[in-house]
Amino acid sequence: MSLFTIDEKLCERDGICVAECPAFVIEMKTKESFPTVTDGGETRCINCGHCVAVCPHRAISLARMSVDQCPPVDDGLALGEDQMEQFLRSRRSIRTYKTQDVDAETLTRLIDIARYAPTGSNSQQVQWLIVPTRDKVVQLTALAVDWMRNAIEEKNPIAEAYQMGGIVRAWDNGVDIISRGAPALIITHGPEAYPIMTIDSAIALSYLDLAAPPLGLGSCWAGFFMAAAGSWPPLAEALNFPEGHKSFGAMMVGYPKYRYHRLPMRNEAKVSVLK
Repeated sequence: MSLFTIDEKLCERDGICVAECPAFVIEMKTKESFPTVTDGGETRCINCGHCVAVCPHRAISLARMSVDQCPPVDDGLALGEDQMEQFLRSRRSIRTYKTQDVDAETLTRLIDIARYAPTGSNSQQVQWLIVPTRDKVVQLTALAVDWMRNAIEEKNPIAEAYQMGGIVRAWDNGVDIISRGAPALIITHGPEAYPIMTIDSAIALSYLDLAAPPLGLGSCWAGFFMAAAGSWPPLAEALNFPEGHKSFGAMMVGYPKYRYHRLPMRNEAKVSVLK
C-alpha cells in the first residue's frame, strides 16, 4: 500500500505538502508532476498528518490518516489576541476543591483534548492513568507521605529543603498539602527508556492543564506526588504501570471551590537578543 494517495482531480501541484513535510518524505520531480514518495520515505514518515492538514484542496490522504478523518479548522472558533491573553493570564493553580466528584466522561474528555499535544517525532508514547475518587487519591497520597517519612528518617537533604516534616505533621492532623483534597488525579506514564518522555509528558500535562477551565474544572501540578511516584517503590507498585513504564507527571483535578476575579502580577520577562 502506498504511503499516501493523491486525488489528481483536486491536486493543484502547488508543492505545499512538499514544503511542510517535516521528514522530507514527499517530493515533486517537476513542477508539472504530482507529489510522490521519496526514496525511503515510507520508513521516515512519522504519520504527523501535516500534509493532510496543510493541503487547501483536500487532495492528499495518508494510508493511516484519510482527509475525511481530519475535520477542517473552524476559523470562527479562533481566539483573538485579547481573548488569548486573558485566557492564559487567568489560568490559576487550583488548590481548593469542591467535594463533588468529576465524572469519568469529563475526565476522559479532558484527556481526549490533551492527547493532541506534540510529542517528539510524533511518537505519542504518553499514557494516562486516572485516579477517579477521593478515597483512592487519599490511599495513594498516604504512600507519598510514607516517602516523606522515610526521607526525614534517612536525613535526606530533600526533606529539609522542602520542609517535609511540616507536611507530614499536617497530614497527621488531617490537612492534605500533597493532593490538596482533590477528588481526582491524572498521572502520565510511559517507557522509562524513551529519552524525552519527561518532556513529552510535561507538554501533554500542560495541554490538560489549559483544557481544564473550559470544562469547568481546575487543576494543579502535583509536584510532591510526582516526586514520590518516581522514587518510592510502594507508590510505584500501587500505580501498577506496565512493565518498563514509570510515572512522569501528575495533575490534581476537580471543581474549583472559589472563582478568581483578578489577573495577578508577575515579574517582567528577562529578554536578551543574540547578535
